Amino acid sequence: MYPRIKIKELEPINLEGGYLIDGFPSAGFSSAIASESMIKTSQFKLAGIIDSDSFPSISVIKNGKPNFPSSIFVNEDLKVGIFLSYLTLEQSMHRTTAKAMLKWAKKHKIGLIVSSIAIKSAKGNEEMTGIGSTDSARDKVKDAGLKVLEHGTVPGIPGILLNEGSMSGQDVIVLIFHSDGKGPDFKSSAQLCLAISKLIPGASCNIPSLQKEAEKAEIVIKETQEESSHLKDSMYM
Repeated sequence: MYPRIKIKELEPINLEGGYLIDGFPSAGFSSAIASESMIKTSQFKLAGIIDSDSFPSISVIKNGKPNFPSSIFVNEDLKVGIFLSYLTLEQSMHRTTAKAMLKWAKKHKIGLIVSSIAIKSAKGNEEMTGIGSTDSARDKVKDAGLKVLEHGTVPGIPGILLNEGSMSGQDVIVLIFHSDGKGPDFKSSAQLCLAISKLIPGASCNIPSLQKEAEKAEIVIKETQEESSHLKDSMYM
């Protein structure tokens, strides 16, 4: 049986014609860090939780309060939703998670889904590129002044979002950035924030505070990963 993703909305959500940002970590933590910074900069509020029996049994404590490790944050003024997660999901969960995201986007009539993935690079300063699921999405990449990827592969949740989006006509853009694989990757997170802000009007990051946020977010993500690993190991001991 395939693992199931459960999404519980805490209040009515109106994002018709708006945007959804995929903040699940891919290679490295930049996507989650950029999403976290955007949430704090642009006054997002908690609007839902994302859970699964296949997720590790963990509560993430922030400012003295318990939090689900995967949540939905919304800014209705900007018409932007963010799926933020501190979990680096196993490959077996990628397809289910991507399809749950697409189903949620369809329910709320989302116009554009923005995802991202890192490519490891020694320098980490190569030009950021983008790829769109549809002609209109690819036009948006060009309009944002980004180079369109002509050849390559996109794995994981971002790859499935692209494939499924191309079949259903859902606009999906995946930003492909370079990272040296060392953290906290402030530079990649900042570049990713700036690229997202070019695609989503009104979305922004507080770059001066991003470095501190990068360090904090990386600590939480690493702790969550370590606790998840310990839980998994204890299950089979």
